[in-house]
Amino acid sequence: MNQGLKKLIIWAVIIACGYFVLSHHFIFIGSEMRILKKSHLTLEYTFFSTQGKSIESIMNVDDLRKDGIGKLLVEAGKITEEQLDAILEKNR
Repeated sequence: MNQGLKKLIIWAVIIACGYFVLSHHFIFIGSEMRILKKSHLTLEYTFFSTQGKSIESIMNVDDLRKDGIGKLLVEAGKITEEQLDAILEKNR
């Protein structure tokens, strides 16, 4: 009984970790990691680095743009609110 409960708890933790990974983007901006909630469960763009990428190429990724990477870039000081608004207007 005790061993069965341990296995159940271990599986519950593994499933919860898997769900967390499937439902969040892990965005690396410079040496800093930010977590961004995904709009749907997927493995696409789970880990994403902005290093060496232009702001336009980052914002051209539909999933990331829809999930709010622009706000993270503003918070990190990579772009201004006005630049974000212009990029979002362009991508509509």
